[in-house]
Amino acid sequence: MADRLVVLHRGILPPNAGDIERLADTVYATEEELPLLLPGADVLFCWHSITPAVAAAWPEDPALAPGWVHVAAAGVDSQLFPALVGNPGVLLTNSRGVYDQAIAEYVLGLILALAKDFPGTWEHQRRREWRPRDSERIGGRTALVWGTGPIGRAIARMLRAVGMRVTGAGRTARVDDPDFGTVHAGGGTGLRTALADADYVVLAAPLTPATRLMVDASVLAAMKPGARLVNIGRGALVDEEALARHLADGRLAGAALDVFAQEPLPAASPLWDLPGVIVSPHTAGEVTGWRIDLADLFLDNLGRRKEGRPLRNVVDKDKGYVREEKTPMTHSW
Repeated sequence: MADRLVVLHRGILPPNAGDIERLADTVYATEEELPLLLPGADVLFCWHSITPAVAAAWPEDPALAPGWVHVAAAGVDSQLFPALVGNPGVLLTNSRGVYDQAIAEYVLGLILALAKDFPGTWEHQRRREWRPRDSERIGGRTALVWGTGPIGRAIARMLRAVGMRVTGAGRTARVDDPDFGTVHAGGGTGLRTALADADYVVLAAPLTPATRLMVDASVLAAMKPGARLVNIGRGALVDEEALARHLADGRLAGAALDVFAQEPLPAASPLWDLPGVIVSPHTAGEVTGWRIDLADLFLDNLGRRKEGRPLRNVVDKDKGYVREEKTPMTHSW
């Protein structure tokens, strides 16, 4: 008998929906329809991935909960609610690997935009103003990438390729790392030293209880004066009010922010108008063909399930990310 599959969507269906339907008894649900369709399902595909709807619709009877939940995103924080995490019969997988290169390119673009003040150039062009001025080099500058999973590693390799000096920050200190050289342990004195030395701090960590608000006022104060923050991880990694204060008083030179604690970013947020700040609408990984890649990864896992083979990207629900025992640092934050 085919699995009963529920695909949670927000108006746009997976591009390979027909292929999925051939492998499973598939129904499609909006957030409003999910409470009626989820109980008794074998599989839930969160095509709409960042939503509280799954927690709200989750069956009270564990026997009616799906045995497998797949999230069409690298981050699974919105699905780490107690009833799912605490049910050992529920397997959680994510879309690790789809976004790595795209986000690394985006981060490089953001760093270049900040160093070369492209936003200022575009504003001068809009006003038809001819304003020659100096810009900064990024070669030889230091970047601290906080988050040593696949996305963080892709970022580190990209920044090294253009001549930046790169270090990492994660759960456990490490030396001679192939991508970061040195990895500093979060909360350690080595990390504080690295923060004080970094021209750019790039956040690529997953959102977990251990990383929520990890960049607080004390971390921002420890950063090098004139440094810049780049966040492509999750908005809740950062105390946004403290960040706004550090930007407003000029202690930090700028920030490039693709993710926010509340999305869309409220119109009243001071981050929209602070000098040196680039705001983008959570699109760092959205390149041509990204939806096809996401859908194909799920289809591959669905085929694996049907054939009785191990699934890809199984998330450690207690940690909040995929782990590989042979290389434990690869997926630590």
